[in-house]
Amino acid sequence: MSELNTLTIAEARDRLRARDVTATELTEACLGAIDAAGALNAFVHKTPEIARRMAAEADQRLAQGDAPAMCGIPLGIKDLFCTTGVATQAASRILEGFRPEYESTVTQNLWDAGAVMLGKLNMDEFAMGSSNETSVYGNAVNPWKVDDRQLTPGGSSGGSAAAVAADLCLAATGTDTGGSIRQPAAFTGTVGLKPTYGRVSRWGTIAFASSLDQAGPMTKTVRDAAIMLGAMASVDDKDLTSADRPVPDYEAALTGDIRGKKIGIPREYRMDGMPAEIDAMWQQAADMLRDAGAEIVDISLPHTKYALPAYYVIAPAEASSNLARYDGVRSGRRAKLGAGDGINDMYEKTRAEGFGPEVQRRVMVGTYVLSAGFYDAYYNRARKVRALIKRDFDQAYASGIDAILTPATPSAAFGLGEMADADPVQMYLNDVFTVTVNLAGLPGISVPVGLDKQGLPLGMQLIGRPWDEGGLLNFAQVLESAAGFVAKPGRWW
Repeated sequence: MSELNTLTIAEARDRLRARDVTATELTEACLGAIDAAGALNAFVHKTPEIARRMAAEADQRLAQGDAPAMCGIPLGIKDLFCTTGVATQAASRILEGFRPEYESTVTQNLWDAGAVMLGKLNMDEFAMGSSNETSVYGNAVNPWKVDDRQLTPGGSSGGSAAAVAADLCLAATGTDTGGSIRQPAAFTGTVGLKPTYGRVSRWGTIAFASSLDQAGPMTKTVRDAAIMLGAMASVDDKDLTSADRPVPDYEAALTGDIRGKKIGIPREYRMDGMPAEIDAMWQQAADMLRDAGAEIVDISLPHTKYALPAYYVIAPAEASSNLARYDGVRSGRRAKLGAGDGINDMYEKTRAEGFGPEVQRRVMVGTYVLSAGFYDAYYNRARKVRALIKRDFDQAYASGIDAILTPATPSAAFGLGEMADADPVQMYLNDVFTVTVNLAGLPGISVPVGLDKQGLPLGMQLIGRPWDEGGLLNFAQVLESAAGFVAKPGRWW
């Protein structure tokens, strides 16, 4: 039973339905793995009592023949999702002590489907980061290791990626504002899916940049991502940006047949200085899809070079507005005030103590670009660039392209601390292949395809047509099957 935590969702689902294993046994295996993996710092709020209660309820449902695909599946939940009565801090000091009285729509959908909550997962503070080093809990650690170097699991969903890669849970929730599901998945040899904007409700998920944020699954396989997305997705009256569209059977879309489909290779993604092995793996991935019957087509997305600067204007601008609500008045941390201090002093001291340096940096950038005299020069111009980036994708798909293949990241996982004191722009460059997808509101997925010369995983990204997660997942499964990636990190923790 000790190896039950290594199962995929699909494997566990079938064994649970066959009564070959119970949800309680599955949950206990994961709880034991979490307790043994403290060195990874992936789980920051463990909820074993809640997990055992939910597992017992799932076993009752299974015994009665009421077994949705996620029934009895133990999950980790990113600390950005509000969970009733359970600490939810967005990895920030300013939300110290916050225990929501409500459940996010995403997690409620999962619990309604019978899933089990193991606890809350580490992340970058307010999802602002690419290495999980801005967390108030300290950084999560990648279970993949080179010699004695500890590596980043990526960010912001670093705890989710580390937990899935180390088999501490069967899957996890993540959020993606500029690559925060896909980049950590690529760094840890897991699968990360960012759905179309509006496919999954944002209600009850602590906001970073409201026009970019989207929740999605982080899993061990593409099939698992299809199963989990089906449970997470829904229209929601509490989120007017959620789409009133039927949720397809994503698992049924995994036919493995991509004959006659067209895969675009954007020439603008061939960046100067990109490691040769990533370029070679990109070509190998294209060859795998061609061998499966797809047509590989060179395409142009001409405004790609403007995506990163546009993103780092729009996202901080929206963050500065969203984070203005954290003032020490209603919940979370409140600074101690001196004699004569007024309400403005309380705001200033609370935010200075509560927000970390990276969040402060982005809030200040966002406030600046929204200020009088700079709004048109920065924010409005960035919005226009965003529209051009979306038009590039629209034109590619209108020409008959069914999906687009790119690298997921410009490198394999880097060492913790290696970029922490560098120019922050160097850290932001980790998002160079992913931010376009958020700016255009498209679905994207990272699939592990191989190892670099150090033995670290590398991921490829597939970008789909809007609302066609089923087609995207089918391409991803074909690539996953052809790549045959089965490597796991050696257990050192």
